[in-house]
Formats: sequence, structure tokens, C-alpha cells
Amino acid sequence: MKIKDVAVTLERFAPLPLQESYDNAGLQIGLTEAEDVSGVLLCLDVTEEVICEAERQGCNLIVSHHPLIFRPLRHITGQTQVERCVAMALQKGIAIYSAHTNLDNAPGGVNFMIAEKLGLDNVRFLQPAANGAGGSGVIGNLPSAVSPAEFVKTLASTFNVESVMHNTPTMSQVHTVALCGGAGDFLLDEAVKQGADAFLTGEMSYHRYFGHEHELLIAVLGHYQSEQYTIELLHRILHEAHPTLRVLETTINTNPITIN
Repeated sequence: MKIKDVAVTLERFAPLPLQESYDNAGLQIGLTEAEDVSGVLLCLDVTEEVICEAERQGCNLIVSHHPLIFRPLRHITGQTQVERCVAMALQKGIAIYSAHTNLDNAPGGVNFMIAEKLGLDNVRFLQPAANGAGGSGVIGNLPSAVSPAEFVKTLASTFNVESVMHNTPTMSQVHTVALCGGAGDFLLDEAVKQGADAFLTGEMSYHRYFGHEHELLIAVLGHYQSEQYTIELLHRILHEAHPTLRVLETTINTNPITIN
């Protein structure tokens, strides 16, 4: 199997036109036509440790969620982590492919995976794209209503986090949940508009918490924590299309933020 075949499979599920205008999803490093795949290593972030892990595991393709090359590079001198990773990947002959906002915005994509982990029913896009091909965020219903405190405990357990940042809502129950993995606070107003009892995301600007306590619960997990199941989603996509393809999940926690 060629690297191109893996790219085609990922883009069939999450077409590149679904990515946001600021994004840089797709092939980052490598040749898709000529290279056979010896193994695929899945991760959220590409770091030097991850590239070394791919080499140790005999994988010549890394598939990440967050693009390694997000902004244009003017030179590769090893002064930044991105430059060092690019040089290392080229030296070791490891290709890098990223499925980012196109995977966020795809039907069945990252946000649907989060909804699946929470057991939401009737899940649909929170903000559908004009062409109907995808959308931003999702909204769905819990099987039964719970208190805001119970929902926060469920989040902590489901996503294995020690703390969840949240406001103090005045409502007594949570039934309808809107969510967006990663930096999703741009969808807060839409969640309020659609009558969600809770809005879950990975990052929220401080000032966005104000004034919503009578409308909904705002819960924030952390960017990495909210998207951790993206690796499982990528594994599922590739395994269903290519059952014999050797696909591994990184053992490295690439979250750069430590909470003590």
C-alpha cells in the first residue's frame, strides 16, 4: 500500500475542502506516490519524540490531528521545534499527514466522536455549512437529564481529567448538550441560540464566561483533553478501510500544558 492510499482514505472521510481557510491540513512532508507504507503512527501533535517513536516502531507515516506546518516556513535552521521536526522527518524518511479542521467539520468527525463518548442521542451539526457537506460543532441530547454537577462529574470521568473549568449555572438540569472540541468558544452564542443546557469545549476566553449563568452551563476541558479521542477516530477510519494496514497509536502525551 502506498502513502497516497492512506491519504485518499482520510480525505474520502474528511475532504480537504472542509478545512477552514486559515488551516493547512493534508500532506505536510513526504512523497505519496512512490512510498510504500511500513506502518502508520497516529498522534494529536507531531513532536521530536513522536518522530523518534515512529522510527522505533518501523512506521514511515505519521498521521496527526494538528498540522506540524501551520504557518509558512521561511527557512529550516533548527531554531524552532517545527523546523527541527521537519528536518528530522526528512532525515528519517518519515512522511507526515494532518487531518485537522476538515476532520472537525466532517460528518462523523471529531465532534461526533466526542458526542459518542458522552452517549448523546440525535446528534447533528450545531452550525451546518451552507452547502450541507459539513459543519461546526454538534448538538445532541443526553439519554436522561442530569444536574449540572452530575454532568461535570461525567465529563471528568469520561475524559479522565482532574478538573473541569465551568461557570455556575442557575438551571437545575442538563439535557441538551452543544459541543466543539479544541478552541470552540466561537460557537457559544449559537449554543445559546439553539437552547442548549450545556456547552462543552476545549478552550474558552475568560470574558466569554460572563453573563450566561441563567442560560447554560459552560464547561471547558482543555484543548488536548477535548480532542484526545481523535486518535481513536483516525484508527477506526483507517482500520475499516484497510484491515491489514499496520496502524499504531502514540504512547506519548504531547500536551504541552501541565496542571499541578
